[in-house]
Amino acid sequence: MSRTPLDTVEHAAATPDVELPWAELGLKKDEYERIVEILGRRPTGAELAMYSVMWSEHCSYKSSKVHLRQFGEKAPESDAMLVGIGENAGVVDVGQGYAVTFKVESHNHPSYVEPYQGAATGVGGIVRDIIAMGARPVAVVDPLRFGAADHPDTKRVLPGVVAGIGGYGNCLGLPNIGGEVVFDACYQGNPLVNAGAIGVMRHEDIHLAKASGAGNKVILYGARTGGDGIGGASILASETFDDAKPSKRPAVQVGDPFQEKLLIECTLEAFKEKLVVGIQDLGAAGLSCATSELASNGSGGMRVTLDDVPLRDSTLSPEEILMSESQERMCAVVEPGKVDRFLEICEKWDVIATVIGEVTDGDRLEIYWHGGKIVDVDPRTVAHEGPVYERPYARPEWQDALQADDANKLPRPETSEELKDQVLKLVASPNQASKKWITQQYDHFVQGNTVLAQPEDSGMIRVDEETGLGVAIATDGNGRYAKLDPYTGAQLALAEAYRNVATTGAKPLAVSDCLNFGSPEDPAVMWQFAEAVRGLADGCRQLGTPVTGGNVSLYNQTGEAAIHPTPVVAVLGVIDDVARRTPVAFQEEGQLLYLLGDTREEFGGSAWSQVVHDHLGGLPPKVDLERERLLGEILISASRDGMIDSAHDLSDGGLVQAVVESALLGQKGARLVVPDGLDAFTFLFSESAGRAVVAVPRSEEVRFNDMCGARGLPATRIGVVDGDAVEVQGEFALTLAELREAHEATIPALLA
Repeated sequence: MSRTPLDTVEHAAATPDVELPWAELGLKKDEYERIVEILGRRPTGAELAMYSVMWSEHCSYKSSKVHLRQFGEKAPESDAMLVGIGENAGVVDVGQGYAVTFKVESHNHPSYVEPYQGAATGVGGIVRDIIAMGARPVAVVDPLRFGAADHPDTKRVLPGVVAGIGGYGNCLGLPNIGGEVVFDACYQGNPLVNAGAIGVMRHEDIHLAKASGAGNKVILYGARTGGDGIGGASILASETFDDAKPSKRPAVQVGDPFQEKLLIECTLEAFKEKLVVGIQDLGAAGLSCATSELASNGSGGMRVTLDDVPLRDSTLSPEEILMSESQERMCAVVEPGKVDRFLEICEKWDVIATVIGEVTDGDRLEIYWHGGKIVDVDPRTVAHEGPVYERPYARPEWQDALQADDANKLPRPETSEELKDQVLKLVASPNQASKKWITQQYDHFVQGNTVLAQPEDSGMIRVDEETGLGVAIATDGNGRYAKLDPYTGAQLALAEAYRNVATTGAKPLAVSDCLNFGSPEDPAVMWQFAEAVRGLADGCRQLGTPVTGGNVSLYNQTGEAAIHPTPVVAVLGVIDDVARRTPVAFQEEGQLLYLLGDTREEFGGSAWSQVVHDHLGGLPPKVDLERERLLGEILISASRDGMIDSAHDLSDGGLVQAVVESALLGQKGARLVVPDGLDAFTFLFSESAGRAVVAVPRSEEVRFNDMCGARGLPATRIGVVDGDAVEVQGEFALTLAELREAHEATIPALLA
């Protein structure tokens, strides 16, 4: 893109008729005209590069902003919230002077193009967001969605993604404690690789992305800048995926976890010595993002000399340097008197660090190259004042027919033998089968603070060794539910993640989300998005769990075929003492099994309808968030007071899936009795929300029942932990050996 003579601001003003490749950079004609209007002249090539990546859908949220405002407008009051939406990651108070920062983001399209590096750099990017808040990263999670399990391309994408997540996270020494793996044909050309991370710090260590203090130095440190990922995440994630377009195949970023580990330790040491005024990681949009966001969030302007940026490739043009998304880089604002010490720490950790500019007392971002000024902009116009679209949206014409195709009317098993066969088929189905083949590639216990990890309902990390203070995190999302009703589907995702955290004994505090949808230019997709955001905002307000931040990923479709609307919700919770946690596995024979909540005939979007009938239709389960809150309070109290020894939420696959998982993990069977008023089929397969199954020691039965009765939560005794089979009295029995074979053989066989 560089031209001769150098395309300086002065040259741009003198040559208004020079044609610039705005369309190739993903800008619309009216967007380019708006840039010209803002500047009062045509942009330089470098300015165009900055605006194009910062105004991309991925960076500016131009199609989603109008809906995302609800997370602020409807936010519940929360004493725990320390830093909310707008920073690199949200921060919540977890007590004892500790704060926890957490966030979920997407790296979907890059992971389809290059599965290993796409997933690896997704982990690296989210970890740098956590470091940038001032926290030490302590764990990662990964909600994943792939195409059909038996599709040949799934064998290419899934192993590469899993290896990338494991390779990067394991090398960083971060335990992988949670997430999901879901298969559905709708994700065939658009896998969803969402990555989350958690970090811990003291309250006084929180850092923000702002450049304040005229004369303070801007230091770029970390890896050298190369040609990998130029326009990568930002451009790649901002248009419909189409194999025919070469522009959709930019170089995916290349990660180096060992460089990132050095970057983490270097940054934390600089924080400890209070050397940093402001900090920003370099992720999507690279230097364009870091410089414009630091400057716009601060109290002055910024002057940068691009010649001082350390390069891996000396042939890079200034536009390419500004757009490069090379990994393992950060930008710090440091007072002049502390620069030498900052550089000493970088040298100690073998991290390249260079002063590339300084904060000015003006209000402009000025960037120089070879002595010429190539950027002169108001940084707010780049970072925060991009286009805002009120995209048209409309309930799709097919929605009524989809909801009328009632899954409750599908043929049901007529004999005990059929019921037994369908249970085995469900347990062995790719979405319900054991994901051990995948999760065993991740290190769950590095650092020694992991308390719970996959396949528990939520991951849990100890924060303080002396007191046992800990945090739990769960990520959930069901695209099938959201396809049937996006408002309810988003609330079901929230409810399940909330329930999963409470099931382990932790109190839910706050939410992060990753909203994965198709093209915003399709009114049906925008309706799905608007409804999902409305549902999530309403649900968070009702449950008292504010959204602290998150990510929107649009254009997840190939041609005209969009993915199911997939809002992934992460809920973070706190537990006073991790020794009081409740695991999924059955602990002791003779303990009594109780079903908490109400079971109804609710099969729309269910695992049973998918596995047995390959069907999607009807309405998803109803949501009762007050019931979810009550269930959570009971589970937390019962865990804290020693009334239950195991607990498992009921969601995909219903009661039978939950009981089988608890039995296999605990290596103890269960004898179940169908309660009065329910038939065996509904009892086993219903996916009614607001339910959990718990194992109660006999000595605690009266106390437990009294608590549930006093609080008005239905608690039904449904059986006992016993033997080496899961038996439904009067119907069938399946040995643990049979169940284990069905549950654990599927994924290795598909991916062998």
